[in-house]
Amino acid sequence: MERSKKVIFLSHCILNQNTVVPPLARAKGPYRDIVKVIIDNGIGIHQLPCPEYRYLGLKRKPMTKEEYDTEGYRKLCKDIATDTVSIMKEYLQNGYNIVGLIGINESPTCSIIGTKGILMEELLALLKEENIQLNTLDVPADYHDGEKGKEFINRFIGLISIYN
Repeated sequence: MERSKKVIFLSHCILNQNTVVPPLARAKGPYRDIVKVIIDNGIGIHQLPCPEYRYLGLKRKPMTKEEYDTEGYRKLCKDIATDTVSIMKEYLQNGYNIVGLIGINESPTCSIIGTKGILMEELLALLKEENIQLNTLDVPADYHDGEKGKEFINRFIGLISIYN
């Protein structure tokens, strides 16, 4: 079978809401509507690790960016970002299209739009150094599958449609 040679990089919790701080989870597992669009368009999924989970585990409390912004946490995020850029470069050097990088708006770690999360600050800085430009989008902080999420899903379809 011929590969699509399209891949998208997703913040961890888009595929696994089980790692989200309990009061903030908005799905039982993945965001099904987002995943369905990706699958329906033949796009491979590369899930970013969750630094918050790695750093504090499942029983962590909700924290702000300022609370996470410690030397140890920033190093963890930079290490993940460095590994992610290496993976992206491998895809690009082998003729793949990276359809985009999808974050979580208002996340202290994974927000891309507005106040950037710590992981995305590190990742976007490394991408800039490497002169790698990607389409980016944030899942809204109030996103839910179904009718409430249609506006985001339509924007998401628009972002990936240039690769079809």
